[in-house]
Amino acid sequence: MALTHSTEKNLGLKAPEFNLIGVDEKTYSLNSFSDARALMVVFMCNHCPYVVAVRERINELAKQCLEKGSMLVGINSNDAVKYPKDSYEAMQENAKAYGYVFPYLYDDTQQVAKSYDAVCTPDPFLFENVNGEFLLRYQGRVDDNWKEPAMVTRNDLSLALDAVLEQKKLGFEVVPSMGCNIKWKAD
Repeated sequence: MALTHSTEKNLGLKAPEFNLIGVDEKTYSLNSFSDARALMVVFMCNHCPYVVAVRERINELAKQCLEKGSMLVGINSNDAVKYPKDSYEAMQENAKAYGYVFPYLYDDTQQVAKSYDAVCTPDPFLFENVNGEFLLRYQGRVDDNWKEPAMVTRNDLSLALDAVLEQKKLGFEVVPSMGCNIKWKAD
């Protein structure tokens, strides 16, 4: 595990397209979420301790999104050959075991992670739906204490969602996400 921090992106960037299979065996694209006011794309996996620590919070964020006319989608881009705990089958097991209420998608080719310039797990991106295009409004950490949920004092991603939906500026400084590096396949 190599600790990695997300890299700053230019706000306003258009969300790259994707066409990925979910653990429910359905195929999803950006168009699948065209009715969502906002879309959270969270690069995650099954085995990273940083994701394991926040997976319940991610699921709770997904519920908040649904209540607010928005969506959260998880994408696993890790090399499943070297990391079998991140295989498609293991993703299906995890989604069922933890009651994920969001589409959990498999990026087997890793092209989606590369197009988003995702680097770690978790690596959350929040996009606003502006006239049918998803534009980047936030890319940073989930909250201010990944390790101890009871010690969280600021839920950054939830606050960012509210700001986007209320069309307000963020009232806090963005802190990069941190986690395990994405497990890239050898070139």
